[in-house]
Amino acid sequence: MNKLSITALSAACLLALGGGANAAMTKAEHAATATSISATHTAEKAACKSMKNNAKDVCIQEAKGRERIAKAQLEADFAPADKTRHNLLIAKADAAYSVAKEKCDDFAGNSKDVCRKDATSAHVAAKADAKLAMKTTEANVVAREKTQDANAVASEKNRDARSDAASVKRDAEYAVAKEKCDAFAGDAKSTCVNEAKVRYGQS
Repeated sequence: MNKLSITALSAACLLALGGGANAAMTKAEHAATATSISATHTAEKAACKSMKNNAKDVCIQEAKGRERIAKAQLEADFAPADKTRHNLLIAKADAAYSVAKEKCDDFAGNSKDVCRKDATSAHVAAKADAKLAMKTTEANVVAREKTQDANAVASEKNRDARSDAASVKRDAEYAVAKEKCDAFAGDAKSTCVNEAKVRYGQS
C-alpha cells in the first residue's frame, strides 16, 4: 500500500466518524443483511478455487476482507456510534493489510521484506488515523458539552492525539527505510541506516 492509499484511509476516517447516523435499521433487516453477506462471501470464496498459487491466496484474502468490511458496515448502520464507525475503519485497515501482505508472497528476499514492511507501515498509519479521528470526535463532544475549560482540554487531547499518530507513523516509516538498507552491505548499509535515523528522528 502506498502513501496515496494511506491518505485515502485517513480521509475515510474523518468521514466515517464525522458523518451522521443512517435511518434506523430493524432487527429483521439486520438479520437479512447478515445472511446476504455470508452468502456473498461463500460465493466469492468459491470463485477463488479456479485460481492457482498466490493469486488464489490473494483472492481469498480479498473475499475475507470484503466480508469483514461488510459486517462492520452492517453494525455501523444498525447501531450508529463512534465505536461502530471506528470498528468499520479498523476493518478496512485490517482487510487492506491482509491483502497487501499476501501480495508480498509474489516477491523474494529483500524485496519481499520491504513489501511486508510497507504493508505494515500502511496498516499502522491507517489504525493511527482511525484512533486520531475517534479521539478528535470524543474531544469535540466534550468541548460542546462543557465550558471554556473543556475546550482547552479538548484542544490538548487533539494535540496529543496528533502527536501520537505522527510518532507511530514515523516509527513505521523508519522500519521500512531500515529494511531497505538490507539491500546494501558494509559502510553503504551503515550510511543508509544512519540517514534513515536522521530522516525519521530515531536515536
